[in-house]
Amino acid sequence: MSTNAIHTQANIYQSKTAPALLETNAVVKAYGDVHALAGIDVTINSGEIVAIMGPSGSGKSTLLHVLSGILLPDSGSVRLGGDELTSLSDADRSRLRRTHFGFVFQDGQLVPELTARENVALPLLLNGASRNKAIAQAEEWLTRMGVGDQAKKRPGQMSGGQAQRVAIARALVHEPDVVFADEPTGALDQATGHETMQVLTSTCAKRGMTLVVITHDVKVAGWCRRLIEIRDGLIHTDRSISTPENR
Repeated sequence: MSTNAIHTQANIYQSKTAPALLETNAVVKAYGDVHALAGIDVTINSGEIVAIMGPSGSGKSTLLHVLSGILLPDSGSVRLGGDELTSLSDADRSRLRRTHFGFVFQDGQLVPELTARENVALPLLLNGASRNKAIAQAEEWLTRMGVGDQAKKRPGQMSGGQAQRVAIARALVHEPDVVFADEPTGALDQATGHETMQVLTSTCAKRGMTLVVITHDVKVAGWCRRLIEIRDGLIHTDRSISTPENR
């Protein structure tokens, strides 16, 4: 491994004070003849709450996967805090996702056999925390999310809204720099989705976490302060937004 590569990894893994600045430059990602991303340039600043919108097949989910290091672009660069992610190995990108990123998915993706507090404790345990410390922090975050009374229940014993709050607690428990939320209200009714976005955006804003929300729903996007619209693998619109939800 080169000296530059070692320096890059040290910056990413050891400096939690570095700005969580995400940048892409001329990013291209194709599936066969279809260009999901056709040369994307985007910068997301530390602490921003951003919605990425677009119709099905527009490339928005692919952009999330590239930004988070799940997928590598075919060409172009992706940087976190000025450090290149595309040069890291699969194992190093996995470690980066465990330490610096949090994820909220449409269906929560909680482990059904585990209790709420065990689900939330997972990221801490994977990062080497003791079980007692991980469980204690998990219970604190469940309380913050308003579901402390669900700590010993399994996902199948909770409502959809409760389970999604547990999923948010799991995404935030290790205090990530960036939280990626992929259609976080897609499996919820309108009222529960409203509550979910309120707790997700307010908690990230309060704790200075960058939030990137993938959605096709303009009401969900209204909880964010910046809107990036993707069409045919390109940025169509990138603007600040102000709605009653995000004031």
